[in-house]
Amino acid sequence: MRLATAVVCLGLLLAAPFAEASTVRYTVKNRRIEPNQPMAVALQEAGLPPEQVGAVISALEGVFDFRKSRVGDQFRLVIREGELDFFDYRQSTVDEWQVRRDGDKYVGSKRSIEVEKQVGLVSLEINNSLYEAALEAGEDPIIGMVLADVFAWDIDFYRDVRRGDRARALVEKFVSKGRILRYGEVLAATYEGESVGTKRVFRYELPDGKASFFQEDGASARKAFLKSPLKYAHVTSRFGSRVHPVLKYVKAHNGVDYAASIGTPVWAVADGTVTVAHNTGAGGNTVCLRHTNGFETCYLHLSKYGAGVRAGARVSQKQVIAYSGNTGRSTGPHLHYALKRNGGFVNPLNQNFPRTEPLPKNLLPDFRAKVAPLAQQLDAVSVASASSQP
Repeated sequence: MRLATAVVCLGLLLAAPFAEASTVRYTVKNRRIEPNQPMAVALQEAGLPPEQVGAVISALEGVFDFRKSRVGDQFRLVIREGELDFFDYRQSTVDEWQVRRDGDKYVGSKRSIEVEKQVGLVSLEINNSLYEAALEAGEDPIIGMVLADVFAWDIDFYRDVRRGDRARALVEKFVSKGRILRYGEVLAATYEGESVGTKRVFRYELPDGKASFFQEDGASARKAFLKSPLKYAHVTSRFGSRVHPVLKYVKAHNGVDYAASIGTPVWAVADGTVTVAHNTGAGGNTVCLRHTNGFETCYLHLSKYGAGVRAGARVSQKQVIAYSGNTGRSTGPHLHYALKRNGGFVNPLNQNFPRTEPLPKNLLPDFRAKVAPLAQQLDAVSVASASSQP
């Protein structure tokens, strides 16, 4: 929807003595990019003469990639006495470009946006969902995805979450003009849940520069397998016998079905090697991975495969290997996830995988020194919350 044109009149005194006040007329036009509307067309339809449209486009060449212009992008024209004085183009709070008149020419540039990194505390109480808890706390809902990533080895954020569960995290926040642009690293987090108990993890950078999460005693937060192949997923059909929705007879269901819209990222639950990456007929587009200790996982009914996913390729835990879909013998968009151990199907939902190697003993003193202040901050919030209870 286009915004109304604003006309601003500014009284400026002429330099010559005793001259009458002169009024310089400025016209400000605010517009949005419409569907199938190149920038040049948008400028023309905003009333900019063809020669000035060409001047703006020329000024931005090499500064802005016009192919990245998107529907809904905002731009503003400031016209002084019929001549373009200033052009401003905005895609987000940190992506803005401008063209200014400099004498007889126009100069284009990307506007420098000041971004500040802060460490802030996020405290959530879950009454309905992690998404709604974030909104109620005044946070960007994407923080739910961040926490799901941190606790992916211990918590299935669909099956394990209960009303009244609490989550707290010390998180890097990138802020501009008082607005959170994005979240950075989670430095420490705790989750207190009815079904999962208390989970508490700390980020620690290892000597090789890689960072991982560890419990307060130095035990790894990582496990060989994630709890789920999706960050958020609704289980629609469990492991075991069922009446097949297409074939209409009782058939063994050798996996778990998750409701997921087409295009939802599917990640590898563990490090492994791709053994299958093709259409398997009833299973549709399928990816299977071979893991250590006789484990194999398969992901069915996919819409497409992740970058570089092909037979023989190595993949890492949490790597996006595919995107959910509705291919093969399927009654609707979903992901079928199956787990095998030594050639036989097992229930993915009741497995208890061991944690990976703990911190070496020689690193424990440094680890404890670095996580102690983080733990104190988390505990201070917990004590404050408890003391506020009637």
